Amino acid sequence: MKKFFPALLILALVLVGFVSKDRMRSVRNESFSTGEVLKYKVHYGLITAADATIETAPDLHYINNRPCYRTTVTGKTNSSFDFFIRVRDTWQSYIDTAAIVPQRFYRNIEEGNYRKRETIDFNHYRNTAFVESKKRNRQKKTGSYKIPENVQDIVSGFYYLRTLDFDRMNVGDKLNLQGFFDEETFNMQVTYKGREVVSTKAGDIRAIKLIPKMPKNKLFDGEDAITVYLSDDKNKIPVLIQAEMFVGSLKINLYEYKNLKHKTSLLAQK
Repeated sequence: MKKFFPALLILALVLVGFVSKDRMRSVRNESFSTGEVLKYKVHYGLITAADATIETAPDLHYINNRPCYRTTVTGKTNSSFDFFIRVRDTWQSYIDTAAIVPQRFYRNIEEGNYRKRETIDFNHYRNTAFVESKKRNRQKKTGSYKIPENVQDIVSGFYYLRTLDFDRMNVGDKLNLQGFFDEETFNMQVTYKGREVVSTKAGDIRAIKLIPKMPKNKLFDGEDAITVYLSDDKNKIPVLIQAEMFVGSLKINLYEYKNLKHKTSLLAQK
């Protein structure tokens, strides 16, 4: 009987999820690489409220012994809007170059008097996330959380969408992503709505239209409140994001881009 005990123990560990998987998925990525820079104007109604930048570092970084793109998103209100609320936000994701999932996520939030710093280290072999966070005048908080396979953070999820082949999709097709944010997992369903031409600060651009389904919240007006437009070319860069909020509308509008992976002609023919 004793010789069967180790085998039974290993089987039990597998069944309860304590034995980690031995490899990660591989995603074909032909849309982005290192050094990409995207710049946006953020409009709140008719007011140009802020500037935002999405920048991928020129060199790869290694997290958990895996090569990663380090992508940084910054948002900064302009001097006139600082009077209402001063925002200086930084979001950063270390995106695994092969699996297109985050190995590490960092954010530093400064919005009015609110302050929060957070680092999340993902273990995709054991499906866990270790979170370390601190808010103003509070002690540091740490915790480990179970996560689903191939989970995304807020930043890496956009990059995963850029790897998809929308030519193989029909209008109305839905994509399902698993996300992790604020120490909770969530399901994100994204609907492909076809192609159209959108007007941006960079010109009129042929774009892929996506609508992520939003959970009930106190910020956005309805589950279809956000519309995301990706350039309809090999790069699939975000060119316009529109959001309907309970207190007005928000538009994130591309005005400059450089170091794209592919040569491109984004502008629609007139």
